[in-house]
Parts: sequence; structure tokens; C-alpha cells
Amino acid sequence: MRIKYGSRFIITIQVLVIGLILMTGCGKTKEGAGPQPGGVPEVSVVIMQPERVTITTELPGRTSAFLVAEVRPQVNGIVQKRLFTEGGNVKQGDILYQIDSAPYQAAYDSAAAALARAESALLPLRLRAERYKELLAVKAVGQQDYDDVVAVIKQGEADVQYYKAAVESARINLGYTQITAPVTGRIGRSSVTVGALATAHQGSAFATIQQINPIYVDAVQSSADLLQLRRNLAAGRLKDGSPNQTRAKLLLEDGTPYPLAGNLNFSDITVDPNTGSVTLRMLFPNPQQILLPGMYVRAVVQEGVADRAILVPQQAVSRDAKGIPTAMVLNNSGMVEQRVLKIDRAIGNKWMVSEGLKQGDRVIIEGLQRIQAGSPAKVATSAAKTGAVSPSDKTIPVAAK
Repeated sequence: MRIKYGSRFIITIQVLVIGLILMTGCGKTKEGAGPQPGGVPEVSVVIMQPERVTITTELPGRTSAFLVAEVRPQVNGIVQKRLFTEGGNVKQGDILYQIDSAPYQAAYDSAAAALARAESALLPLRLRAERYKELLAVKAVGQQDYDDVVAVIKQGEADVQYYKAAVESARINLGYTQITAPVTGRIGRSSVTVGALATAHQGSAFATIQQINPIYVDAVQSSADLLQLRRNLAAGRLKDGSPNQTRAKLLLEDGTPYPLAGNLNFSDITVDPNTGSVTLRMLFPNPQQILLPGMYVRAVVQEGVADRAILVPQQAVSRDAKGIPTAMVLNNSGMVEQRVLKIDRAIGNKWMVSEGLKQGDRVIIEGLQRIQAGSPAKVATSAAKTGAVSPSDKTIPVAAK
């Protein structure tokens, strides 16, 4: 029994010693981790400098063909040939389908023969009229006889004009038996095969031709963003005098930049009541036919140029309980001030500030957890940074809201 109680006593003493060692080590760690009492906290700042920024906006859009032509027959008949490759390129005037032309050739020949008969019947009437005119001068025939001959000539001339029109109509119908491409472009699949019956002006198209070089891009912009843009231009925060104002760029569906630039053609004047947006139409060259109708793209459209934009890193901006953006500024007296900001938009990893900051302000970006408004602070050694950029213009896309 003595041995058992002695063992327990020794174990208890060992546990207490280990606990004291651990508590002493933790206490030293806490004491060393905290700031020295009475010291002024050090912070890192960025100095605000105005920058020239080209403001662009990314807008979602879809491509659409520059020209779309549906191929339909204009006469009735049986399709005898299909003379194109589905999915290939065709030129304006190329023969696409051949419809049985035999009945239309017969109608043309019949109209031509009727015209020839009418013209041959008119010749002796004109000769008779000339003779009657000479005889009328010497009173050898009566005036009534001469007038009758002239009337018959007029009727014969009318018959000739009628048959000429009949020949032209038959010639047009005969030409329609060869269905040709109305525009140059890429043709889709054929909806009919050889042996199918074609009906004049039928509802379903034989095929569709789309011209995709150049190609349209229709993008949408919210009316609220359009109003904000106009307010910025009116207030002088943006300028629209750039010669490239109407230029646009594209980002493909996988994020790849499209190599060729396009032009902004027009902005629609009607707001879609369902989406609250307006349509912007752009025209892009498409010589390699990379863009196909219906593709989803993002159009990068230039809005204007801000000559003296104030850009602050997003890490320096926080929001209060009401969601109002604020930033901490170190003033010339070494005191921390809280500034209420008015943010225009996000540009990359920065906020474009319209109110609340000015040139030369030192905005605190690091050490925010050690300071509060009204307390002193100092700039850490070699920690001051500048917000200035290179003299060349920056072009930064802004994602659509």
C-alpha cells in the first residue's frame, strides 16, 4: 500500500510541473506577440494620383449573319438536280437546283410562235394602208376604207405587243426552272432531294444562305448604365472625343480575344420592356469565318476617357453596416481619418472613386486592424506606395452589371 500511494504522489507532482512549464511558455508567447505598449502603429499607404483611363464595358451579345436569304422555288415542277454541296460556299448566281424545264420550254416556244404569226400578219396590213393612202389622195378609194385598214393595223400592233409580253413571261418562267443563289455566302443543308415536287412560293425553304463576312454582333446594355454614362459625360468625368469611340473588340465564348476589331453601327432607340435594356449593333470582319451565327460573345465597347481618375485598391475599401464604402486616410498630422466614398465602378482590382478622395491623399492599405479613426499612425519604412501609372493610357475593361 505504501508503494502504491508513493507512486501516485510522484505522478501527480510530474503532472503539475509539466503544466507549469506549458503555462510559462504560453505566457511568454502571448507577451512577445502583442505590440509594445505606448507605440504608434505602423501602416502601409498608397498615395492617390490622378490617372488617365480609357473606360470600356463588356456587354453580352450574340452574332447574327450580315445577310440571310431563303431559297424557294418560283415555279411548279419536279426537282431533277441539286448542284451544290451542303455547308459549302456559293456565289451569287450559282445554280443550286434544276427543276424539270420541259413544260416551260414548250410554253416559251408556243409564245414565240404566236408572236411570229402576229408580226407576219401585220406586214401586209401596213402595205395595204400605204396603197390606200395613195389612192385616197386621188379619190380612188373612200375615206371609210382607209380608216378600216388603219384600225386593223392598230389591232395587229396590239396583238404583237401582247405576244411579246407572253414570250417574256414564258422566258422568265423557263429561267426560274434553274434556282440560283440570290446572295454570296455559306449555304446550309438542303430540305429536298432529287425527285421532290417544287411548288411556287411554298412556305418551306429549299435551303438557306447566310453571308457571315462581315458579321453582326448584337449586344445589350441596361438602360440604367446608359443613363449613368450620360450623367458622367455631362458632368465632365468622362470625355467622348476619342477617334476610336466607335471601335469595339470581342471576347469569344472561351475567353479568347477575337483578333479583328469592329465598328459600332448604332444603338437602338427603344428599351425592351421585358429586360430594361437597349441593343447595340456592331459589325466585325470575319474573313476566316471564325464567328458563326448564334455564337455567344462578349463585346468590349469604349464608353469614354477619364483624364483624372482616382483609383484606389479594393483591399483599402470596406463597408459599414449600411453598406456605405469607406477608407482610412493618414492625414498630414499623422492622424487616421475615415472617409466616406462614392464609388463609380470596379476597374480591374481597383475602385474608381468619384467622391471622397483627392490627389495626394495617403490611403491606408495594410495595418488596418491596428488602427481606428482619430488615432495616430505612421508610415512604415519603405512602405509608401504610389497610385500613379505610366504616362501611356490605360484601357481597362469593366464587366457589365
